[in-house]
Amino acid sequence: MKTINDFNFENKKALIRVDFNVPLNDQFEVTDTTRIEAAKSTIIKVLEDRGAAVLMSHLGRPKGVEEKYSLKHIVEKVSEIIGVQVKFVDDCIGDKVAESIANLEDGEVLLLENLRFYGEEKAGDVDFAEQLSQWGDVYVNDAFGTAHRAHASTTIVAQFFPESKCFGNLLAKEIESIDKVLNNSEKPVLAVLGGAKVSSKITVIENILDKVDHLIVGGGMTYTFIKAQGGKVGDSICEDDKMDLALEILAKAKEKNVKVHIPVDVIAADAFDNNANTQIVDVNEIPDGWQGLDAGPKSVENFDAVVNQCKTILWNGPLGVFEMETFSKGTIALGNSIDKATQNGAFSLVGGGDSVAAVKQFGFAEKVSYVSTGGGAMLETLEGKTLPGINAILN
Repeated sequence: MKTINDFNFENKKALIRVDFNVPLNDQFEVTDTTRIEAAKSTIIKVLEDRGAAVLMSHLGRPKGVEEKYSLKHIVEKVSEIIGVQVKFVDDCIGDKVAESIANLEDGEVLLLENLRFYGEEKAGDVDFAEQLSQWGDVYVNDAFGTAHRAHASTTIVAQFFPESKCFGNLLAKEIESIDKVLNNSEKPVLAVLGGAKVSSKITVIENILDKVDHLIVGGGMTYTFIKAQGGKVGDSICEDDKMDLALEILAKAKEKNVKVHIPVDVIAADAFDNNANTQIVDVNEIPDGWQGLDAGPKSVENFDAVVNQCKTILWNGPLGVFEMETFSKGTIALGNSIDKATQNGAFSLVGGGDSVAAVKQFGFAEKVSYVSTGGGAMLETLEGKTLPGINAILN
């Protein structure tokens, strides 16, 4: 696996695919800088070698050129984080860009305009990729969040750099972390899978059953498993058409000696509302008119015991509706358990949109071993797929 550390960028231009698809508020200010900070070490490596960095990224889902999706809005924030005044050009191909590249000196950083202003980017257009390829001597992919897309800048462009392509530090770390969980883990291995639907996690569960010793099922998925086994789930979210599948998963887990842990009690509410009436009930006995919205105290205690006997932990999905304070306690307790296990030497990887949002919201980001920057990309990797953006560098 070639990484940026296998290259010397002196007098060279590095064409770096970063993932600066960051959230902006109404004043076009960046509200979460995680992805920019994650790319910093890769950019700095190029500059310290006395090379120049040409950054390309998308932002949002524009339909053609839309000013609100212009990357010009993030230039000052990127400059502040990297510690170098970043230059900007309001296009990503064409004569204007060629001129900016020609004037770019070693030690400088140039940010190109939003790639998705061109439909050719998402279409994986070869001509568009070839035009992008002219802007660098070495292609560096450091965008894990888009590595599962065969877009022009993430995958196709790599073919124009047969000997001069590599992973940036962030993408290399993502690959290593997931590999550590799936293929090189210290046992016992635990996967915590939460979220609303079994259907969105089926392939993940099927792929990881061979790799784990323990599986904690939480969040809305709980109720499909409980109802499938004859429990009463009241008005809780439940995929009736996936109940057979839930039973199949339990049978497969038993066959493979994987211990499955499901909540035994829940915080039930009489409405999907932070101020609803609540009660702690047995997970099999949720009354009609009530819905389970968080793991209960006994479940939290059980999960803590499981987490703290494991040496490798994957956390994908919350245990409850953590966005509402009343139903955030199970997710926070799980975060505390994983923090404790990590301090005691376990390797913990958090990935997937909601669990990443939860660890940031509750201050666990610095307390786990690694927080993945890519939701969809992480899920596809856990499903056992090889991502096109990663394949393009390896082959």
